[in-house]
Formats: sequence, C-alpha cells, structure tokens
Amino acid sequence: MVSIRLRTPGVVACLAPALLAYGLSRVVPAASPLLVAILLGVVSAAVLSTTPRTAPGEGYAARTLLRAGVVLLGLQLSLQQVADLGPGVIALIMLVVVSGIGVSLAVGRMLGLPWNHRLLIGCGFSICGAAAVAAIDGVVDAEEEETASAVALVVVFGTAMIGIVPLVAGLLHLSPDVAGLWAGASIHEVAQVVAAGGVVGGSALAVAVVVKLGRVLLLAPVAAWVSWRRRTTGAADTRQPPLVPVFVVGFLAMVLLRTWTTPPHAVLEAAAATQTILLAVAMFALGRGVRIDRMRAAGAAPFVLAALATGWVSALGLAGALLLG
Repeated sequence: MVSIRLRTPGVVACLAPALLAYGLSRVVPAASPLLVAILLGVVSAAVLSTTPRTAPGEGYAARTLLRAGVVLLGLQLSLQQVADLGPGVIALIMLVVVSGIGVSLAVGRMLGLPWNHRLLIGCGFSICGAAAVAAIDGVVDAEEEETASAVALVVVFGTAMIGIVPLVAGLLHLSPDVAGLWAGASIHEVAQVVAAGGVVGGSALAVAVVVKLGRVLLLAPVAAWVSWRRRTTGAADTRQPPLVPVFVVGFLAMVLLRTWTTPPHAVLEAAAATQTILLAVAMFALGRGVRIDRMRAAGAAPFVLAALATGWVSALGLAGALLLG
C-alpha cells in the first residue's frame, strides 16, 4: 500500500491547478473547470515530467479522487424527482442513453476506434459528460489519451450546445417547458444544462435540470453493464472487476440519501463544489499522463464520432420533446 505521506506531494501538485481552474469557472461560467484542468495537465506534462516523488499522488488523483467525485454526484439526484417526470419522459431518457451509446459504439467501430475509446465517448455524450467518462474509465481502465480526448470532446461539444439549443428553440417558437425538456435530454454536462436552461428562461431551467438528472441516474446500471461485459469477455488470467464497482454503490447510496432526506442547501452547495474540484484534480492528473503524439495518431475519428453522437442525441431529444410537449 502506498502511504499518505508518499501520495501527498503528487496530490498537492494536482490540487493547485484544479483550484485555479475552479476559480476561473466561477468568474467565467463558460470556462469548464474540467476542460481547463485537463489542458493545464497536458501543458504541464510537456514542460515538466512526472517525478518519482509526485507519481504516487498523481495516480491516486486520477483514480481514487476521480471516483470520489462521481460518488458525490449522487447527492444532486432524488429518485422522487425522476418519478415525477412521468413514463413518457423516463422512456425518452432511457432511449437517449441506450441508443446514444449503441450508435457511438457502432459508428466508432466503423471509424476504427478501439472499444474503450468509443465507449467513453458514447457514455459521456449520452449520460452526464465528463463524470460519465470518469466513471466508465474506472471500470474499463482505458488509456489516458482516450480518457483525456473523451473529456475534452464532451466539454467542447456540450459548451457549443449552450448556445445552439436556446437559439433553435427560439427559431422554432418552443415553449419553455419543451425547450427545457430538449436541453435536459440532449446536452452533455449538468452545468451546461443549467446554463442553457437559464438562457431560455421561464420554467425551462427546472425542467431541464430534472430531466438531465434522470440521465445521470442511468450511470449506475450502465457502469454495472460495462463491468459485467468485461467480466464475461475478459481473459481468464486477468483480474476481474466487481460486478458493481464500489464507487457506483457509493453513488447509489448518495442518491438514496438525497431521496430519503433533505440535506441543507449549504451542504448540497458544498458537495457540488467538492465534487467539481475532485474531478478537476483528477482531470489534471489525467492530463499529466497524456502523450500528444499518441493523441495525434488517432486522427480525426474521435472528433467525427463526437459530432455524430451530439447530432444523434440532440435530434432524438428534440423529437421526443416535441412529441411529449
């Protein structure tokens, strides 16, 4: 076991730029702290190599702290909120997630991308952005370049949707409820959904956030499915992952806690901030392990898949919103 003393230098080295990225996002809401953190990690890795002193902490941040951030994400979601959406919206959420992942896997295969890479992109674009990428990476143990590119793509395309959804909603004269439903069913990150819902105005924000959190809830069964698939298709001599990873159990426990209790608003705000900082720390650590030449070797295929996944999820979300609206 690596002691806390050995991990501390690397964790501290990752925490400082993560706090910088988080602070920037508070001043400039459009600046995603996860994207900023991972970019800082890539740049720093090109200037300073990982040392034996910081390596244990960087590895701890990229795995354990990342999973802790996913666990805290569960506090944002109540099962009652999802139940209140009604069967039609719940069916739309499931269709967006399942078909989004399926289309990404199929198209990614035609583009020549490896299974882990296209799975990370599919889950990130269909479920809940960087948090989903982080959670699924914790199950499949993908290459650092694959995780980094999936996070960057999901943040870039999701940020673009903040402007696109309100613009198109206005052109189509959608009501705030329908526009909010579309935003919640289509946009990748929770923070991006909040931004888009706020631009639309009216009741759009409340509808968008609840629908989005319904997608977040599917992170647990998808992670369990990925773990089960890895167990059943892995080689006999490899270490098999648990059917339901421990951090997914923690995520579900937080969901149940939020369902059965009403934590004070200050607690929820603190948990949300802590979750973002933990994920930013992990993103910086992941960025430190990125090799630009290997990412360049992947070519345009990840970008093409990201564009197609965004288009699919957005079109399906809009069709469902119009039908249910």
